[in-house]
Amino acid sequence: MKDKLRLAFEKASLGYSPDRVVADPDLRKTFLAECRALGLTGTEATLLRSLLNLRKQGGLRGRKSRRTSLPDEDHYRFAAEMAARFIERRDGISLDAIICDPELAADFDCVANRLSPGYSSLQYRWAALNLRKRRSLKPELLSRVVKADAVSRFDFATIDLNRVSTRAGLYVFLTADRCLYVGEAENLQNRIRKHLDHSDNKGFARWLWEQETPNLVLETHVLPNAVPTRIRRALESEMIESRNPVFNVKR
Repeated sequence: MKDKLRLAFEKASLGYSPDRVVADPDLRKTFLAECRALGLTGTEATLLRSLLNLRKQGGLRGRKSRRTSLPDEDHYRFAAEMAARFIERRDGISLDAIICDPELAADFDCVANRLSPGYSSLQYRWAALNLRKRRSLKPELLSRVVKADAVSRFDFATIDLNRVSTRAGLYVFLTADRCLYVGEAENLQNRIRKHLDHSDNKGFARWLWEQETPNLVLETHVLPNAVPTRIRRALESEMIESRNPVFNVKR
């Protein structure tokens, strides 16, 4: 299988890296067609993960790749990061798993596009991979141990607060280009109402009062009932550290 994967990659890649083949809709389509022509079976996600594993195992060692440089990455980098973090938290999977799976990759593109519209799937995916390569997609390790029961997003232009959970959890306010505020609450719905009525964070309250909010996004993480308050606060601290929100004070 490894020889066939390597051959399919060489035929499809145009000299680019395995990451580029996986992230680029056109190159991955050609790669998958070459795999099928060589008799390889398996799902799209399985074949793409096998290609990445082949690279990690040294199966493509000695091969030089063409450089990928896409324009305006700083315009959609934050959206790519937030989309990756959202799906990683929601489904408990890695960035590689997201981008290799066709449905999850399409979901990732959609989430990133809602935050920062107008860019291609390749641009969003490549930005997320670049963040990880630079070690800028800081892992949220505690959240991998204490997993949320549900992770949801709400656009403020259409939000119905009654749909926000009344259970305990974490919440994040963000816009297209920055994370504004991270918090934790015993009752998420009540806490969000309080913020919108009059946030006790003066900086965030002023921002809400001064700014229009149609581009504001709320992300909620509903935690299992057994999670104690101290762990919830530790999760909040981890998220503040990794996402660097504008209006939180780091402890």
